[in-house]
Amino acid sequence: MRIIKSILPLVLCLIVTACSANAKKSDVVINAQNSYMTEAINEALDGITNGHGGPFGCVIVKDGKIIGRGHNMVLANNDSTAHGEITAIRNAEKAIGSYDLSGCELYTTGEPCPMCLYAILWANIDKVYYGCTIEDNASIGFRDETFDNLAGGREALEDILICIDRDACLELFEVYNNMEHNLY
Repeated sequence: MRIIKSILPLVLCLIVTACSANAKKSDVVINAQNSYMTEAINEALDGITNGHGGPFGCVIVKDGKIIGRGHNMVLANNDSTAHGEITAIRNAEKAIGSYDLSGCELYTTGEPCPMCLYAILWANIDKVYYGCTIEDNASIGFRDETFDNLAGGREALEDILICIDRDACLELFEVYNNMEHNLY
């Protein structure tokens, strides 16, 4: 399998009609080149406009069909493990009646933190497509890199982690950063 750490940003269709502190999901439209990433962005927009948590949305796809979706619910559930990827994994496993997500791809707006990355591996997900990088996550106040360093880095996992639609996801992060929100 070819190792791909990052894909150069491609032409994206980005339309942001509002980016104020009072933005509502219906006020903001961000279209990524990849339709599944657009769905992940919409999940994240739903979460941040409802005060559920950070700008992390996720969809899980099997055989071209979305079987699970979720967004960060840390603040809404007072649950530090309710990251977007974890909520999407739970949703997908419930939908198919199995803990085994072999043959699935996961699309997420931010590169998974170590906790989510290991949950992805436990769930047997084949491929992860992410928008914003760990460094981008840090730029809006998240400390994933601290935990990454404790775990020894992620170089060994480059075969399954592929960066796509970073510009669209950075636009989402900008919307979030311009909103009034709680950091955790």
